[in-house]
Amino acid sequence: MKHLRRKRPTDRFVHGLQFAAARVAASALTSLDVETALRGARATGRLVHRFDHRHRLRVMRQLALALPEWPHVRREAACQRAFEHCLQIVVEMCFTPRLVHRDSWSGRAVFGDLSPLLRTLNAGKPAVLVTGHVGNWEVLGFIMAVLGYSMHALYRPLDNPFLNQWLVSVRQQRGLQLVSKWKAADRMKDVLAEGGSLGFIADQDAGERGVFVPFFGHLASTYKSVGLLATSHQVPVLCGWARRRGSGFGFELVLEDAIYPSDWERQPDPLYYVTARFMRAIESMVRKAPDQYIWFQRRWRSRPRFERRGESMPDRLRQQLESLPWMDQATMNRLEEPMMDT
Repeated sequence: MKHLRRKRPTDRFVHGLQFAAARVAASALTSLDVETALRGARATGRLVHRFDHRHRLRVMRQLALALPEWPHVRREAACQRAFEHCLQIVVEMCFTPRLVHRDSWSGRAVFGDLSPLLRTLNAGKPAVLVTGHVGNWEVLGFIMAVLGYSMHALYRPLDNPFLNQWLVSVRQQRGLQLVSKWKAADRMKDVLAEGGSLGFIADQDAGERGVFVPFFGHLASTYKSVGLLATSHQVPVLCGWARRRGSGFGFELVLEDAIYPSDWERQPDPLYYVTARFMRAIESMVRKAPDQYIWFQRRWRSRPRFERRGESMPDRLRQQLESLPWMDQATMNRLEEPMMDT
């Protein structure tokens, strides 16, 4: 019988050291002006890109899978900017509580056409909000909470309890409420019943039991939770992101797609339709700013059973794909090809 691992006395000590180091680093960063800190982040990103061979290869593989039509030199440039982007996000997270509040947010963010989103939120109606690891998802939720909207975001608690408590408190300073992934089922239903909004970063690999939908011409395992919540509670799925503008701390909030119950009610498989459509929206976001995407995650790591077994695509999956209104034959042909390198 396997025994559960007990926390050793050294765990608390190590976690404490990690927490102290993070606080010191954050204090050092925020002692600078934000433009200087962001320039430093980009320079550090270029340095890491040069020497981190393993992650550089991973990003290049992901870019080749997503954008095979790009020449190698263009993917190399996007790879370097992706490293810079990751370091900028760290800096932006440290500065967000200081720079984004009721009196200052308008100097840091501009709105695209958010009318479908604002109509829903201003009416006090529930919604599921979806974004991906593109642009700055932390700033997106923070700004909406600062504007006074009831925002709840699903998150995975960190293993370090000190860091976790600190980051949760920072995120909740302006009213953003966090819902732990491990205790989410009942709370998510309550939020929607109360007319609140639930936010998801919905582009993670969901394992072998996820819903396999297209993403950059390849099947990608995606969590069912967004589609299940939307279809069971009959609430819209609003897909948006915060795109970085220029080299300073400035963003444009963009609504990429709005998916309503009327859109899926006549679809043969509503869950599949909703899941495929919000992933299509995230792909659209990434195509507009590929250098602002976290290419480090292995988005296509899990493969469908038929592909692992070297079999042809099942009729059921083929029918689901062909039922998507935007599907074309060229994309279908690509989806049927097995992925050799994920």
